[in-house]
This record gives sequence, C-alpha cells and structure tokens, in this order.
Amino acid sequence: IVFAHRDLDVALRCIRDEAPLGVLTGLMPSGRMHLGHSMVIEQVRWFQENGADITVAVADLEALATRGTSLTRGREAAINEYVHNYAALGLDPESTSVYFQSSRPDVQRLGFTLGRRTNLSEFESIYGFSGDTNLAHVQAPLVQVGDIVHPQLEEYGGLRPVVVPVGIDQDPHLRLTRDIVGKTHWFNINTRKSGGLTIALSVQEENSSVFGIGPGGKVDRETRENIFSRIIEAISPLGFADIKTNPKHGTLEVPGATLDDRSQIRMHLLSLERELGGMGLMPPCSTYHRFASGMTGGKMSSSKPETTIFMDDTVEDMSRKVKRAISGGQSTVEEHRRLGGDCSKDVPFQYLQFFFEHDDSAIFEVRKEYESGRMLAGEMKQLCIDKAGEWLSDISEKRDAWSDRLGEFLAPDAR
Repeated sequence: IVFAHRDLDVALRCIRDEAPLGVLTGLMPSGRMHLGHSMVIEQVRWFQENGADITVAVADLEALATRGTSLTRGREAAINEYVHNYAALGLDPESTSVYFQSSRPDVQRLGFTLGRRTNLSEFESIYGFSGDTNLAHVQAPLVQVGDIVHPQLEEYGGLRPVVVPVGIDQDPHLRLTRDIVGKTHWFNINTRKSGGLTIALSVQEENSSVFGIGPGGKVDRETRENIFSRIIEAISPLGFADIKTNPKHGTLEVPGATLDDRSQIRMHLLSLERELGGMGLMPPCSTYHRFASGMTGGKMSSSKPETTIFMDDTVEDMSRKVKRAISGGQSTVEEHRRLGGDCSKDVPFQYLQFFFEHDDSAIFEVRKEYESGRMLAGEMKQLCIDKAGEWLSDISEKRDAWSDRLGEFLAPDAR
C-alpha cells in the first residue's frame, strides 16, 4: 500500500535508536470522513505506536480560500467529524496535537518567511495558477509549507525529523517544501568523487558576516577558522577521525563518511546553524500510498456518496454500496469457474486488502480462491460486507466512547 518514500530511512533510524521523531498530517475540514482518509491515519497510528509525536493541521484557512468554508463551520467539521474518527481509529491524545491554521500565527509567519525562497513562476508551474486565481488561493501553499515545517520550532517539539504520510498527488507540496528548506541551509552536504562526504558553507546574505566575509568580499581568516572549529566540534560525536578542512574555499571533507551518515551529520549541522542564528530546518520525510478505487471505479469522493464508505455509514448503507461495487468476476458462473476472478479490478477485494483484513495470509488465501474461480463474485462481496460490518460497528462503539473527550486532542491554541 505504501509504495514510495523520501528519507523514510531517517525516520526508521529514529525509531530504532528511540530518538525524537515527529509526524505531521493534515485535514481539509469539509465533507464527511471516508475510508480513503483512514489510510493515512492507519500510518500515523503506526508511527505513534513506535514512539513518534503527532501533529494534525486543520487547514481551515485553505478551506476558506479554496472552498469558501467559513472558519466556524470548518472548526465544527474538523472536531466532530475528523478528530472524532481519528480517536476511534486509535490515535492517542497523549502524543497528538490538533491545531488550526487560523489560530497559529507561527505557521503563517514561517510560511511567509520561507516564501522569500520561491516565486510566482514556480507556483504557476506547480499549481497552474493564472491571472484569475484569487490571492488567498495563491497564499495557501505557503501556509502549507509553514504547516509542514513548524513542528521543528522549539515551542512545538524542536529539531527532529518529521514524516508526512500522503497520497502521491500531494508530492508537489512536499517537493516544494523540501526545495525551499534546502535553500535555507547554511551548510551543504555533498558526496565526494573519491568517496565520503563534503561539507560546504552556503554563503547567503544573512550569514556572510558569520562566515567571515567582509563588505568587499574579503575573508577574515580568524572568523572562518572559528567556524570550521565549530563544525568539527558539532560532528565530533559521530566519531570521524579523518577530517580535512579547507577554510579558504569553505569546504570540509569527511572521507570516512557514507551516505548513511548524511542525515546524522545534517542534524548536527542544523543544530549548529541554529546556534549561529540560522533557521536550522530538516527537510520533511514523506511516504506515499496507493489510492483505493472508489466503489464505482473512479476516485472516492465525499461529494459522491456512492463512491465510498463513510465512517458513520450504517451497515445497511455499506452493504448496498458493496453489492453495487465494481467486480472482477466473470459475466457468468460458468466463465468465472473456468477463468477465475480479477483481483486487480475487484473493488470489494481491494477494500479487504486495504482496510478490513489485516492478516496477509488470509488475503493471500482469498486471492487464490477468487482467481482460481472457486470463490464467486457474490461471495467476495459478502465477505467484504461481513468484514466491513465488523469494522464499522467497532468504529461506532469507539466514537461513542470518545464523544465527550475530543478536547484532549486539541493543542492549547485550538481550545
């Protein structure tokens, strides 16, 4: 289901070493929550169970800008629909913090600060903005950049890797954020042709004096050597002995370092960057999951109830939808017995695989029976109905248990 990632190895190393790790996910407070939304929360819960802290961004400003959803209506939908179901899906309020874009100025401030590192042409190429795009819509991606990065600020958990689980359609946001964050770094880490890594100073307007560069471009040797001493001191806990410095050219070579060491070196250098007055931000990690098909074969959509199962659907409504869902079965029983079913087209099978059956060996058996023709399409749908019914009943019971405790998930600035 999760088929791609960026820097997930960094997050997994944090889990292995029991080091701080954050996860950020977001929600658009409009429409009802459906199965497609639960895919991300299942991932988020796994990270939380493995020691990560969770930040949930309610994109109420983006909903206002792009969908006309008022802040009041967005708040009600976020808490009563989404947070309620997140609780039922197993998130722990002890390490979950839900906030609203509209009530966290730090997000907006950070987004606009980082906005200096991009331009309108880049936004036009990524998002397709044109002359008739309203300015609130143009600003929304910058606020989203602030959402993704701000958990690293000291008041929200401090410097640590942050994972953002998304569908592949959200990758442009992650690439934009990683690109912008990369432009703020005071130290670049590159591979050496002869092996190892090179740390190079990234001279910018705001750090030129810190790096010993005077108004005429002349390098102050004492200041530059002090910076290099700070770099060596910063990465010394990693145990590299063969470090070669070239203060004049602003580079430091670590022949014994490997690509696996890169993220740890980066973390130490970002801490130093903060000490020197820089932003010191880690590029976000990300995971990308496959999309489950809608009941009718297209995308799931809250505005098209027949395409999905909602978290609060009755068993009867769910059963009716599954019975009408696209099947991978053959047109007649005889053909099906002879040719077997096609799991790649069968929506009930996909829902078992994605949502309702967590035992891989059970899924393997169902696939084998269906593709051999021994299991009929109607039997596949009934199996999906039975499993989905159990799942919905369980979620409903847990929602009832959490109905008067949703405030436990809200950050102080969201209450």
